[in-house]
Order: sequence, then C-alpha cells, then structure tokens
Amino acid sequence: MNVSIRQVAAMIDHTNLKAFATKDDFQRLCEEAKAYGFKSVAINTYPVRMCREMLRGSEVLTGAAIAFPLGQMTIETKVAEAENAIKDGCQEFDYVLNIGKLKEHDDDYIEREMRAMVAVARQAGICCKVIFETCYLSEEEIIEAARIASRVKPDFVKTSTGFGTAGAKAEHVVLMKHWAGPDVQVKAAGGIRSWADARAMIEAGATRLGTSAGIRIIEEMKAAGIS
Repeated sequence: MNVSIRQVAAMIDHTNLKAFATKDDFQRLCEEAKAYGFKSVAINTYPVRMCREMLRGSEVLTGAAIAFPLGQMTIETKVAEAENAIKDGCQEFDYVLNIGKLKEHDDDYIEREMRAMVAVARQAGICCKVIFETCYLSEEEIIEAARIASRVKPDFVKTSTGFGTAGAKAEHVVLMKHWAGPDVQVKAAGGIRSWADARAMIEAGATRLGTSAGIRIIEEMKAAGIS
C-alpha cells in the first residue's frame, strides 16, 4: 500500500472522549491536531464551542459525538443534541445508533433514526457518521445496518465507539464497505494504536480512522521511512 504521511494524517479523527478530560487536555488535543494535520478532533458535545475557538484559523474540523457511547436515547433527543452541537460550531458528528433496536431487527426504527440524523447534517451542510458498535453485533446484524445505510446514505458508517468490549476489526470494515455501497464511506475506530493497525484498516477499505494514538501512528510511519 502506497500512502503518504500527509494522506494518513488527513484520515485521522484525533480523539479525546474521556469523562475526565479538562480544558488543558482539549487545548493539547487541538494543538496536536493542528501540528500533525489531522482531519478533526473528536470530542463530546460539551467542549465543542471551546475546541472550535481553539482551532480557529486551522483546517482541522471540530467533530462531535452524539448519544455517546451507548446510543440508548430517543430519536428526538439525538436530533436535539446534534442540533445543539451544530449551534455550538461542530462541523461533523458521529452518532451511536440504537443497538438494542438493531438487535430486535426493528429496521424501520433504525432507518427512521438514521434518516432523522442525516437530515440534521444535510440541513447544516456537514458530515454524518453512524456508529454501529460492531462488538455487540453478529455478522448478519452488521449487514442489516449497512443495508439500511445503503438506502439512507449517511457520509460514513463507523465500526465502534472505542468504549465497547472490542474495537475495529478489518473483516467488519470489509463487510460494512461492501453492504453500505459505493456512496457510503467507512470509518474504523477503537483499538487502532499503531501504524500496523491503521494500515490494516485502510487496506480493508476505511477512509477515516478514529484514534487517540494518531501521533504514535505518524511517528511509526516516519520511523519506517515513509514520507
């Protein structure tokens, strides 16, 4: 695989979703994202306004996590959280779908939820990513959610929150990419801690990576002689 450091950095959502993150932590996150040329910072909704201001004048996007990390909120509450994050300045958002409803095979509910969230993003002209949390799903359930996404067409489907029992797996990226169709990209997240991990996800078809180890990934690429 022939990719440059700049290309990989531009795939990385530099992440801090910890409950105990402070203003100093967010300042560091934003400075690192600017220094390394990462695509975005991925944060919970409270610090969105603050991080957007910290990133002012840079090309780094301010991303927001919605219904994070469980997804067990009503559609109306998810919509309201996303709208509030947009008001505060978020430029893209990742939301956790209702995993229980997916496991009940309530496809109508999952599609209504997805359409509502994508509509919020479209109205604002920003990117919407749908988190499946694949560690809790069977292969058939992953396909089920991806097929719904193929109809609704969010910008991305995403493997994981990083807060579940397991993170991204290359085989799940392949499955999601195939069944979501050519109009939907795949974001891999959770447990991506090295260049080897990142490379495996990119080779499987991921075009965005959610990780708190972005700096390590880039430094490992440099050490390997990749420019």
